[in-house]
Amino acid sequence: MARTKIRPSGTRSRPWSPPASSKFAFCAARCSTSTATCPAASTSRSGASRCRRRCSCTACAGSFPTDVVIPRRGWAGYHSPMIRSMTGYGEAEGMVGSLRVVVDVRTVNHRFFSPSIKLPNAYGRWETEVREAMRLKVARGHVTLTARSERLTDSVLAIDETRFGAVAGQLQALVSRYGLTGGVDLGSVLRMPDVLSAPRDDEATGSAAELVGIVDTALDALQRARADEGERLAAVLRQRLEVVEGALTRIAARAPERIVAYRARLRENVQELAGGVAVDDARLAQEIAILADRMDVAEELDRFHSHIVAFRATLDDAGGEPVGKRLGFLLQEMLREANTTGSKAADAPLLHEVVGLKEELERIREQVENLE
Repeated sequence: MARTKIRPSGTRSRPWSPPASSKFAFCAARCSTSTATCPAASTSRSGASRCRRRCSCTACAGSFPTDVVIPRRGWAGYHSPMIRSMTGYGEAEGMVGSLRVVVDVRTVNHRFFSPSIKLPNAYGRWETEVREAMRLKVARGHVTLTARSERLTDSVLAIDETRFGAVAGQLQALVSRYGLTGGVDLGSVLRMPDVLSAPRDDEATGSAAELVGIVDTALDALQRARADEGERLAAVLRQRLEVVEGALTRIAARAPERIVAYRARLRENVQELAGGVAVDDARLAQEIAILADRMDVAEELDRFHSHIVAFRATLDDAGGEPVGKRLGFLLQEMLREANTTGSKAADAPLLHEVVGLKEELERIREQVENLE
């Protein structure tokens, strides 16, 4: 049965079926719960309905809403509505063939997805599969994955007797030829390269699926750590927003007061300069009105408040998507409004509030840079 693809604008196109090689996936049977009521469904900022995670409600029986398209990049970011930090650590261990493999993953801040993979030489052929598993779980950040293999029991050391005999013969010949003292002992021969070695066939066993399974477990642990850290950062950001709103309240209260003070000061200066000459009050009032309009910051404060509303809405309903870049853009707009307000201030107390406001925005920016 053909499915209907949802365009980014939210409008439906003609029935569309993906080719066999497509990475799009759909649920096998029509879901009885609409995207409007299914807890796994959400609406993107563009208006399109999409599934955030695998549906766990009883009505859906674990299937996806029929008309929801799974993104090509997989389920990264859709399994959890929480905000995630870009710093975290995860570790997991398991068996790959007869070897015990330990995988640890750590992430730090980066503008894009930047993987660094360190695998044992024998597992290098599976780097592509490991990289793809990382890409599906992590959207942004520098990700360092390290895997190391260990044998569960002490391996029996193997002696290459052919090599042993050749090395012993060569050493004995050198002793005789140059008249060396001490002779050739067992330890001297065993210390020569390739005479004594551990079996290496263990690393040739196992499969990519076993290694990727361990990597997935480590990435899940990493994502939990990043989500926990992200929630703490989100709480800090909400507190910072309250400080910013307090500064805006004080600026809004001071703005009309400084215009009244400026008007009185301007009248005094004009009267002093006029030296008793009559002043056209209507003309003076007109000039004062023009200056007051230029000094008005109400529009900047309104836009600032709208950016705060959008910032808080992004924190409260991230939908599991990376929000760091969006929050960064909103902060840029807030800073622009703060700069415009400062340029119109013409008042020491108001400038003091604007400086404090910009300092608080800088503290928020430092925290936002840690978010995915």
